[in-house]
Amino acid sequence: MPLNLNKLSALAVTKLSKPGYYGDGGGLWLQVARTGSKSWIFRFKVAGKQREMGLGGLRTVDLATARTLARECRAQLLDAKDPIEVRKAKRLAEALRRARSMTFDQCATAYINAHKGSWKNAKHAEQWKNTLATYASPIMGALPVADVDTDLIVKVLSPIWGIKTETATRVRGRIESVLDWATVSRFRQGDNPARWRGHLENLLANPDRIAPVRNHPALPWREVPAFMVLLAQSRGVAARATEFTILTAARSGEVRGATWEEVDLEAKLWTVPAARMKAGKEHRVPLSTAAIALLVALPHRKGLIFHGRYQSAALSDMSLTAVLRRMGRGDITIHGFRSSFRDWCAEAVGNAFSREVCEHALAHSLPDRVEAAYRRGDLLDKRVMLMQAWADYCGAPAHAKS
Repeated sequence: MPLNLNKLSALAVTKLSKPGYYGDGGGLWLQVARTGSKSWIFRFKVAGKQREMGLGGLRTVDLATARTLARECRAQLLDAKDPIEVRKAKRLAEALRRARSMTFDQCATAYINAHKGSWKNAKHAEQWKNTLATYASPIMGALPVADVDTDLIVKVLSPIWGIKTETATRVRGRIESVLDWATVSRFRQGDNPARWRGHLENLLANPDRIAPVRNHPALPWREVPAFMVLLAQSRGVAARATEFTILTAARSGEVRGATWEEVDLEAKLWTVPAARMKAGKEHRVPLSTAAIALLVALPHRKGLIFHGRYQSAALSDMSLTAVLRRMGRGDITIHGFRSSFRDWCAEAVGNAFSREVCEHALAHSLPDRVEAAYRRGDLLDKRVMLMQAWADYCGAPAHAKS
């Protein structure tokens, strides 16, 4: 039975205004929305299931073009093909064709630009650019991202996996992120060849066994009082910053960036804003009497508390390390004093303060998400006592053993 086609006219199509569907025959319908907009719909059945496929709005697809598109759809149905799936396949093929001109370097640049706003500083973005430019780009940077495979990833990583293991693991992770971005952006298909679990772990040695993770060298907690006596004899802003870092169990970067506006001497509280915290959450630090005395002895100005040569310039991380070296203690690190504090908490006063209190003092996130959800406070009152006890211990006689 022949199809009853071409029921509509170009003039009728322009005049129709009542919301609804108007058939042209052969599965082609004009849809008039409540808003007055008009679009073409092709209705058909596949395996007994009714389906609809949009062919475009009337402003861009006129009646003649809509009929041509509907005719193509009917031809596909005669060939036992679903017109919607055919269109999806065409679009995917086009995306893959465009992907052939999108190189790995271009994807890396796009990924960095998309995410650098959420990174804490410009230095992090530069590290991404530099590591990928140094290790990945010479091998696969100019290649279409769709062509990046396992062999290329291994070729990038193998030369540095055993000698620059930490760098190599970062490069692998960054390549994986770029390729994930490219996949979501439809510039490539399939599994990520840079993934570790179930893939590269079978081709490359375990990085932890090649270069075991080393903790920051720390001063044994029993030696801290004697060290503090010697530190007090050292002059200079960097020495005072080092002393304040130890008394507050803070990270050196938090101390070097500390401003007078963050400190409330009367409340004995230092509030580090979220933007300067590793976890991205505001951290309140109780100040012991020793920490307050240290601050009061400094010149009270606006801006940085521990500034460098110029009042507007922060101390460098190496300036605090230089204090240790001048004291003949190049064997330890500033960050290691956080470990000294944590060991003291566990071994000396473990029964007096809970693990949660000690972890909050270090601004650590609780590993158990359920536990963290129930402990929304920062246990400030208990940490006031903890930090005063730590300061009292640090100021104890040098021969003290506990």
